[in-house]
Amino acid sequence: MDNKSIPVVAVFDVGKTNKKLLLFDQSYRVVWERSARFLETVDEDGDPCENLESLRLSIFDALHEVLRKEEFDIRAINFASYGASLVYIDVQGKPLTPLYSYLKSFPVAIQQHLYDAYGGVAAFSLATASPPLGSLNSGLQLLRMKYKKPDLFKELAFAVHLPQYLSFLVSGKLCTDLTSIGCHTALWDFKRNHYHQWVEDEGLMEAFPPIVSGDTAFKSTFLGKSYWVGPGLHDSSAALIPYLMSNREPFILISTGTWCISLNPFAATDLTMAELQQDCLFYLSFRGTSVKASRLFAGHEHEIQSKRIADFFQVTTAKFKNLEVDWDIVADLMEQSPATDTNLSSFNAVDLNNYSNYKIAYHSLIWSLVKVQVAATQLVLRGTRISRIFIDGGFSRNQIYMNLIAREFSAMKVFAAAMPQATALGAALLMHQHWNAIEIPQNLVELKLFKPHAIS
Repeated sequence: MDNKSIPVVAVFDVGKTNKKLLLFDQSYRVVWERSARFLETVDEDGDPCENLESLRLSIFDALHEVLRKEEFDIRAINFASYGASLVYIDVQGKPLTPLYSYLKSFPVAIQQHLYDAYGGVAAFSLATASPPLGSLNSGLQLLRMKYKKPDLFKELAFAVHLPQYLSFLVSGKLCTDLTSIGCHTALWDFKRNHYHQWVEDEGLMEAFPPIVSGDTAFKSTFLGKSYWVGPGLHDSSAALIPYLMSNREPFILISTGTWCISLNPFAATDLTMAELQQDCLFYLSFRGTSVKASRLFAGHEHEIQSKRIADFFQVTTAKFKNLEVDWDIVADLMEQSPATDTNLSSFNAVDLNNYSNYKIAYHSLIWSLVKVQVAATQLVLRGTRISRIFIDGGFSRNQIYMNLIAREFSAMKVFAAAMPQATALGAALLMHQHWNAIEIPQNLVELKLFKPHAIS
């Protein structure tokens, strides 16, 4: 390899829509990126699903492409992808089935039988930190295969989540990763810190390869070039890693997008049934510790209601992007609508004729979303002393949202966090010790502090 070649770590970031390959240099700056989208295919029932073969081929095509680039010296490779998706592998390492969608309907009888056998839905859901989500509980997908496709089940050698399958394609090593297995899969008993008893009782333990830590790496060779390959990570857990590596003080991360997810890696309290019913659950971090999380469909609601406001006032939604907070408007809204209403869809019932212009209407929408977000975030705050809140994603660039959140959490420091490609960066950082002799930079996350504003 040319002495002028830049040492890099390659990360495949596989989302439901976008599939990316990114190269990070030793300072963890993105120096090359490629993005692709694939058309979905259908499974044997006609339900939409990921085209696993296209994905497999694209991994190798992308590797061929970057390995031919003389300006880069690939030292390590890792993967991050969406969760709740199992790949069933036969003894030859070939997939036995399509990659079933986690949105596929699930047989109620199988689910109910499992709950009845292990103390009922409440006890089971609490033990596994997994609300009853059907196919989104990926462990249940394997149970469905056992009972609905027994002949195929006999051919099963291993079941792995999608990030580990992608890693296996390159490393040839099969493993299980804690971040994938600890994400509402119904497989993990958080109190025992082990697989739930049902997995053993159903004879499924042998289907899962050995568990490895997230910073494990396998030595592999491809096209005559050797490098380290990571085991892959669940994407939500990967996005938390840069914050964990650059902060010593306890914090909460509110990751905003279509879903706004509050993540507390420092939670010391058990999950309660009330929290579970409010879409609060546990993830497992790459270190194997519990991360308390609450989910809110707030980005989706913001998109719908922003369009409603824009249509009503005959403007485009682009008008909202650079709006600064108007504290006089906020004071009026708080007087009319105190912070007790925490129904996410409450703004949908608001008559837009109540507002004289789009600016007031949009402030009202954000205030309604912030009230619900505060309640959702409070669920993961219980029992911990947190002094900092980081907000990344779409809402971190919304000045009205950030100022209102800072006011509601006035006892804490609230930061807008800017970090390009947080998921891929998290996967890259876990490979650090295997390829990079330079210390991890301290300024990975760009932070902007929002101070609370007192309304007289």
